[in-house]
Amino acid sequence: QAHVVALIRAALSEAFPNETHPHKTHLSAIAFTLGPGMGGPLRSCAMAARTLSLLWKVPLIAVNHCIAHIEMGRVATSASDPVVLYVSGGNTQVIAYSDGRYRIFGETIDIAVGNCLDRFARVVGLSNDPSPGYNIELEARKHCQERPLKFVELPYVVKGMDVSFSGLLTFIEDLTKKKEFVKNGDETQGEEQFTTADLCYSLQETIFAMLVEITERTMAHCGQNSVLIVGGVGCNKRLQHMMADMVADRGGTLCAMDHRYCIDNGAMIAQAGMFGLQFGSESMLVKMEETQCTQRFRTDQVEVVWRPKTRGKHA
Repeated sequence: QAHVVALIRAALSEAFPNETHPHKTHLSAIAFTLGPGMGGPLRSCAMAARTLSLLWKVPLIAVNHCIAHIEMGRVATSASDPVVLYVSGGNTQVIAYSDGRYRIFGETIDIAVGNCLDRFARVVGLSNDPSPGYNIELEARKHCQERPLKFVELPYVVKGMDVSFSGLLTFIEDLTKKKEFVKNGDETQGEEQFTTADLCYSLQETIFAMLVEITERTMAHCGQNSVLIVGGVGCNKRLQHMMADMVADRGGTLCAMDHRYCIDNGAMIAQAGMFGLQFGSESMLVKMEETQCTQRFRTDQVEVVWRPKTRGKHA
């Protein structure tokens, strides 16, 4: 909250460099994240949105965080009707559009994939700079033909269309306590020993294979031939390559993005808010007393009024 005024001024100055009061002529509404997410950031942004709405006398638009990721991805990649894999620190869902809503075909039944990666990174002492998941990816990239990393078999937990990561995380954490674990290996390490890089490589290969499997099942069920990956974990190049291989085998197209649009950003909230405003979404255009943030706001609760309400065979 201490930085919001300066941030708003900087955003207005960048968007409208030659105008002193752009809010009087260019701003039609204030979009904010209603949920899901962490309580502190949600409340801070909602408070700022309420203040600006009252100050500038423009309506408020409540945006679902997950929907915003999807719509930003569709705009950035020009994907019209893809199966969506939404993977982040707090969410893991496989989604497809049907009959006016984004339907969840599979999801995690415990922790999110990003949470699993971040927690393991802390266990093995990887840095948070720029992010724990990215540093796991860097460790796993040490796998090459000249010096392949060791694949350590981990629990592979797919239950129908859903996935589970908590048991896998406990299992791999326990491996770091075994005598065979050598944090930083070298040429002389024994046959039974494994390193941090080995475990990072094995973890990525296992959990990404799980995600590719349930995504492919959703494609088959829905009759779709394209996949869109959104959310912070969607930046991972190995996940993109594994998904691209599966989609190519099915004669389809992968729609992937870099960190600018995969990770949380204000543009995605504005994009979804603009759709809600343009198409007069009754659920998104909210009154002041309806702006209490919630962490329980599922993707399939939102009526997607800006897309045709067609019913496919997967409805």
